[in-house]
Amino acid sequence: MSHPRLPLVACWDSERPAVRVWDCGGGQLRELGVVGAEEEEYGDVFGWDRMQLTPAAAWHPQRPLLVVATAEGLRQWTPDGVSAADGGSSYRSLAFSPDGRALWASPSADEEGEDWESSDVIDLGSGVVGAGPGWDTGVATHPGGGLVATLVSDQGATHCLFARAEARAEGRAQADEGAAPAAMRPLRQALILDCDGYEAPVFSADGRHFAIRGNAYGNYVEVFEFPSLRRVLFTPLGDQSQMESWSRQNLAFAARPGVLWIATPDGSLLAVDVETRETTEHNVPVDSRLTALAVTATGELLTATDGGLLFLLSVLDDPAPTTADTPDSRELAEAAVGAFLAGTSELPADADLDSDLVLTDGIRTWIADDLSTVTEADATDPTWLQLRAAVNKLFAEGA
Repeated sequence: MSHPRLPLVACWDSERPAVRVWDCGGGQLRELGVVGAEEEEYGDVFGWDRMQLTPAAAWHPQRPLLVVATAEGLRQWTPDGVSAADGGSSYRSLAFSPDGRALWASPSADEEGEDWESSDVIDLGSGVVGAGPGWDTGVATHPGGGLVATLVSDQGATHCLFARAEARAEGRAQADEGAAPAAMRPLRQALILDCDGYEAPVFSADGRHFAIRGNAYGNYVEVFEFPSLRRVLFTPLGDQSQMESWSRQNLAFAARPGVLWIATPDGSLLAVDVETRETTEHNVPVDSRLTALAVTATGELLTATDGGLLFLLSVLDDPAPTTADTPDSRELAEAAVGAFLAGTSELPADADLDSDLVLTDGIRTWIADDLSTVTEADATDPTWLQLRAAVNKLFAEGA
């Protein structure tokens, strides 16, 4: 996991629920510290049980600050070392608000345990913990600013929700020290994905595409245009029997716009042009399965192997890295966010996702009335739509 602006990366330890921090400046890797070095090893714990033990982590958007959700509570790494952070709960997902003033944590914790219907918002200035909307699988910040994407998962279908991420001015400048941190305010326009089991969305540096990896019953990569949400790529990564061999953290957009990197089990890297679907294979000098992939703030590729090795790779045919700070890229990203916000509106606080969202799967669009009356679906339709049609048909026949 790369810092969005600084030459820093965080890597999950393969032996224990810990996170290691590395400096990747100057084309070199240098370990700076570890959060959770004292934790017990995973041992024979594998599969879902092991995933449950893997700690959530998030980089501050500007500062060299990493927060990790350990079993003992939140811990933070800075160049000065590791220390306790505000918030004592062990969360499953963490994200900083785009302005860096709040830590968003899911699920919310109460006396009865985990509450997946809401999240916690920790004001870093005051330490006050407030309530936020429910989300469960990471938060991706759009490079155009003021917008984030996250997932609300269910076994039948997963919603990819988009939300404003700006502080309400309320009569004073947003940049004032006393201003409230940015809040997540979900929007009506949303993406619907079949089943559950997805990773967090990944935006390209120019904000014109985003990719989602996952599905509990398949092994898919889907890429969508933004702001149209039109699906431009859908590809399986082998069949279901090969799901375990493919890493779940094997996607990263390249510095060159429109190119998606995919790490493969045989140790090679695929560069996919998401518009033309042209694929170029690059061999990595390692005889091992690739288990993670990230693009650093300076445009290099960082790969991890199942042998515990890290490789920092330069992409020689890329132009200067496209980042959120590149003028042309920033203008494109800001324009995309503006167009998306102009075509939708905020959900009310008491919104029902089943009835208040305008949904698309990247091909078709449905409003609530469409889905409440549909009674027919083909075998080629998404599972969630077939189930919705079957339920509606039963109620209609019963009436």
